[in-house]
Amino acid sequence: MSDKTEKTERLAVFKTYKLYVGGKFPRSESGRVYEVTDSKGNWLANAPLSSRKDARDAVVAARKAFGGWSGATAYNRGQVLYRVAEMLEGRREQFVREVADAEGLSKPKAAAVVDATVDRWVWYAGWTDKIAQVIGGANPVAGPYFNLSSPEPTGVVAVLAPQESSFLGLVSVLAPVIATGNTAVVVASEKAPLPALSLGEVLATSDVPGGVVNVLSGRTAEMAAPLAAHQDVNAIDLAGADEVLAKELEIAAADNLKRVLRPQPVDDWWATPGTDRMTAFLETKTVWHPTGSLGASGSSY
Repeated sequence: MSDKTEKTERLAVFKTYKLYVGGKFPRSESGRVYEVTDSKGNWLANAPLSSRKDARDAVVAARKAFGGWSGATAYNRGQVLYRVAEMLEGRREQFVREVADAEGLSKPKAAAVVDATVDRWVWYAGWTDKIAQVIGGANPVAGPYFNLSSPEPTGVVAVLAPQESSFLGLVSVLAPVIATGNTAVVVASEKAPLPALSLGEVLATSDVPGGVVNVLSGRTAEMAAPLAAHQDVNAIDLAGADEVLAKELEIAAADNLKRVLRPQPVDDWWATPGTDRMTAFLETKTVWHPTGSLGASGSSY
């Protein structure tokens, strides 16, 4: 009789990381990968090396998803974002490990980062149905009219995730984009993409519709250039670009008057974010409506 309790050596099951585009997990169109290492240079995984074609596919997916996501009620978007926070909490240990490896942190410090990241999702989930009340409202005008201003999402936003803050920084630039009804194409941190790629897995199994968030990994400059020049990208957040690259991308973005959020000299991702990143990708729609007898008859001039 064999001893069923006898321990046998197992082969390690390495995780295959893939892109997240249109709610699916494709490999890079080019078939290329690159080695991701920890802070000490030890191999962690092979990540997809995205191509320009992958970037274009991600924009197509984001545009396709924009109508449904921007048309959802703000309250519903808040529920969806809160569900993401719930699922992040459920996979806390995985993200603690990935953040510790990516950023060279101790397990307690990495755990603090993950906890702050989950809290950041909840924070933005609570803002979805409140931001319109803060930056919209009735305007005093001369004449018998109601004049109302309300915010609307800009459209497809390319987001260059911060290079050093692979998870908290990533969520701090992504969450405000989708909380306000935009869709996103995210370029993960080049040297530490694994938390972002794992976030794609969380989004895929949450209530976030496919295409609302698309995650690419690889060389930041290689993907950022076609995104900045793409005519169907409406805005770009340059948080993960260095000074030289940011300048090049801003020039490329000028071709179709994209909104550009410039990188800040020092971004403290632990600080309370405020509303700046939400309002950066909102536009204001103003509606005029006659009052008094004109309003009663439904006519206007």
